[in-house]
Amino acid sequence: MLEIAEFIPPTPSRLWKLAKQAGVDLAVGGLPFEILQPGERVCDLAPLKRMVDLYEQGGFALKVIEARPPLNRTKRGLPGRDEEIEVVLELLTNMGKLGIPVWCYEWMTDFNWVRTNLATPSRGGSVVTSFNIDEVPDDITSNPPISEEELWANLEYFLKKTLPVAERAGVKLSMHPDDPPITPIKGVSRIMRSVDNYQRLVDMLPSASNTITLCQGNFTLMTDDLPSVIRRFGDKISFVHFRDVNGTPTRFEETWHDAGKTDMLACMKAYRDIGFDGVLRPDHVPTVEGDSNEDAGYSAFGRLYAIGYIRGLHEAVYQ
Repeated sequence: MLEIAEFIPPTPSRLWKLAKQAGVDLAVGGLPFEILQPGERVCDLAPLKRMVDLYEQGGFALKVIEARPPLNRTKRGLPGRDEEIEVVLELLTNMGKLGIPVWCYEWMTDFNWVRTNLATPSRGGSVVTSFNIDEVPDDITSNPPISEEELWANLEYFLKKTLPVAERAGVKLSMHPDDPPITPIKGVSRIMRSVDNYQRLVDMLPSASNTITLCQGNFTLMTDDLPSVIRRFGDKISFVHFRDVNGTPTRFEETWHDAGKTDMLACMKAYRDIGFDGVLRPDHVPTVEGDSNEDAGYSAFGRLYAIGYIRGLHEAVYQ
């Protein structure tokens, strides 16, 4: 069954209160970096258990971990990658012990999601993030170029090590798209940027644990028919980011959930039709009057509108 979650920290904040007031009881969280004790690693059982306990004390069930330990050596196939992968194996094993079913990861080398403006004007004086390929700084990375086939080879190496452990733990690896879904960016290739490449991912090593984070803001830049893509991948979708954009992969801006290029109602119907069984969370909301843009895309107040909009679509489709 599709359920609505929210990305919130494991320690008390106003987001805890806002999420609970909006009727959200499920959490998408990070890793326990801030509550580590001397000698502990983020993959260790003790800090992960403390993190789960903190969520539960706030009335939340942790459904997805959406953060990664360092993996750039692995993505680039450099010495030290096996040590990085060992941390992931321990993380997956302990997630299984704690009943956390989904780990959202990505394959973006050197840098993660990229925006060139964090305060683009939007509806009613709100601001959103935006991207223009011509404005990406030259110094975004100091590493040498890397090809797409190198990234594919390194990903296959990683998955051959991790998928058997994930299967035993009952945890799904859920691949987030490249953001933006273009290649290359300043010489750094990207591979999780097209529907066909996602098909290559799930076909490369068939496994119930080899799954997809359907981040709509990225996938809608890959296709003009997002509902058909949702139906195409079906039960390979383990986690959903519900958001929207206007523009093209090389030049776009985030939008309010009701103001982008995507038929959001049709997407919700597609999740129903495939029997999606997992959590969906709002993502990259506008920063609105009275709130801070310090964490652009994650305005506390902006999330309330997104949660309400999603809840309305959910009730209309799943009634």
